[in-house]
Amino acid sequence: MTEWKPPALLELTPLNPAFRDDQHGAYDKLRSKCPVHRDDMAGVYMVSRHRDVRAVLADRTLWRSGEHAEAAAVFARRRIEEGVGRQPSILFMDDPDHARVRQPLAQALYARVAKFRPDVERIVEETLARIDGRDRFDVMTEYAIPIPIDAIAAILGVDHNRLDDFRAWSEGVIQFLNPLRTPDQTVAMEAADAALSAYMNAAMADRRRAPKDDLVTDMVRLQADGAPLSDDEVSINLRALLVGGNLTTTDLIGNAVRLFLMLPDQRARLLAEPELIALAVEETLRYEPPIDITGRIANRDMETGGCPVRNSQEMILMLRGANRDPDAFEDPHRFDITRKGTPHVSFGGGAHICIGAPLARLEAQVAILKILQRFPHLRLADPDAPPQWRTLPFFHGLERLDVLT
Repeated sequence: MTEWKPPALLELTPLNPAFRDDQHGAYDKLRSKCPVHRDDMAGVYMVSRHRDVRAVLADRTLWRSGEHAEAAAVFARRRIEEGVGRQPSILFMDDPDHARVRQPLAQALYARVAKFRPDVERIVEETLARIDGRDRFDVMTEYAIPIPIDAIAAILGVDHNRLDDFRAWSEGVIQFLNPLRTPDQTVAMEAADAALSAYMNAAMADRRRAPKDDLVTDMVRLQADGAPLSDDEVSINLRALLVGGNLTTTDLIGNAVRLFLMLPDQRARLLAEPELIALAVEETLRYEPPIDITGRIANRDMETGGCPVRNSQEMILMLRGANRDPDAFEDPHRFDITRKGTPHVSFGGGAHICIGAPLARLEAQVAILKILQRFPHLRLADPDAPPQWRTLPFFHGLERLDVLT
């Protein structure tokens, strides 16, 4: 019998056929046999047990910026070398700058989301109307992809005739988060980022001349009222909302629809009790989350899960593995939309908890329930076919989801 050895970080991606075929088997072994594991090739500690992941996420003193990482922390240092980690994005900023930029952005975004349900319902209904009458369609291309991009574009005040551009730019820019991107993907990424940057800078200048009812106007007004934000900080973080909220919410919707089509008892329960939709979204986030990992950098010598971690060493938190930890969740490999209790970690935590979480929850709740209600006989086109997961490392979503009505 071959002796088991802990996998390297890059082995836990869909690019590895063994992982692709048994993803949670790999997480189960890692969590039970070696819950804190040093991967020397990536220069990180992999943390997979739920209680350890939550403890690290809750520690607001830990760093996100790769500028603090040791030379061996390959991915964190690569972001810095490419300039990503030096951009003023709250995703990789540390306090006090992180709090300075995040607070006004969150204030404006959450105020928008609080009154945004009618817009989401309109966007979802318009998307469903384009599918009505079809015998077959791909849930991803024709439903899960357009809804989040249309929603964030509406919040930003993007002209409807620019939505195709926004979708293309968003798909290109997301490659910033792909550590294994090809040279062609890098070229497309840089072109998309330049186009999106030019658009956002022009939009900010336009709103100063002629304010509108949108988030871009909110942010330039906050600047004018004294919020200590540079134009670059506003532009980059509005662009990050677009990119971050697009792919992950698309995957959340697609993953949920697939689960309900595979599990008729859960689907029947939701349709009989639509008030369960909020719990259903949380269970999808636990059971089939759109993001696999996040990271923190030790700001001191410390201990995680009984393992010593030195100052400036990076910890990669295995979010998807932690969400199936049997010490945290009863029968963790069962999808149950009535589940309550221990929270999942799919939105991260602490100071860097996902700023777009309220919007993602709102979009997913509306989109998932409405497609199941609109198509009561919706079913997988080929129920015996394996799922077509995308190969983008550390993101978890479907390439296609073909269905029959």
